[in-house]
Amino acid sequence: MAVALDSNVALTSADAAVPLATQLREGTKKSHTMAENTGFVSCFLKGVVDKLSYRKLVASLYFVYAAMEEEIDRLRQNPVLQPIAFEALNRRAALEADLVYYYGENWIEQIQPTAAAKEYVARIHELANSAPELLVGHHYTRYLGDLSGGQILKTIAQKAMNMQGDAGLQFYVFPAIEDEKAFKNTYRAALNALVIDQVMADRMVEEANHAFHLNMKLFQELEGNLVAAIGKVLFGFLTRRQITGSTETVNN
Repeated sequence: MAVALDSNVALTSADAAVPLATQLREGTKKSHTMAENTGFVSCFLKGVVDKLSYRKLVASLYFVYAAMEEEIDRLRQNPVLQPIAFEALNRRAALEADLVYYYGENWIEQIQPTAAAKEYVARIHELANSAPELLVGHHYTRYLGDLSGGQILKTIAQKAMNMQGDAGLQFYVFPAIEDEKAFKNTYRAALNALVIDQVMADRMVEEANHAFHLNMKLFQELEGNLVAAIGKVLFGFLTRRQITGSTETVNN
């Protein structure tokens, strides 16, 4: 779908008053904090990670990223998606490696998408066919988070699950990116240079918030497994106090 431009409409390009990257960051702060206050993530950030729950999350993320990267690749010539379609960010292969670690070589026969994963995947395909530019909101929410706040989660997971090296945590490893800070600056610059109008920018922010909501559903599905692993009392204690967004500042 081509973006219709009006010469009288301010563009969210490099000359815009409020860069798109800033609009996305500021416009999703509340959703970011809500996601971090789900029971699963709240426990995760406090160093309580159950391996069974985590591997189920990896399986769900596999379906989400497989759909995202399939569509981004198919739509690579789209003028709005092409500038942010950095292959160095792709996570499908890394997730496949993690699935081998957790499930064995026949992992594909052991996993299937959960209800939340199906909903997430369906939304990605729906947008790809009806409003592909809105995939920017999903791309920003997932990949920039993986590259920044995700690095905090990797360290926590290693300690909590007593894991050595990157085995089982390849999802957080970006071998093609040498300087994460520089790459994030390049990504933000690409966002800010997209030639779209403010109406589309607002829709992207709205879709990014929806992406957070879909991610929250993935996390909420895992809470039952986590409670079974650590007990209701500890789960209640760990989730009683809400946080204000520990990975927000590094995520952007």
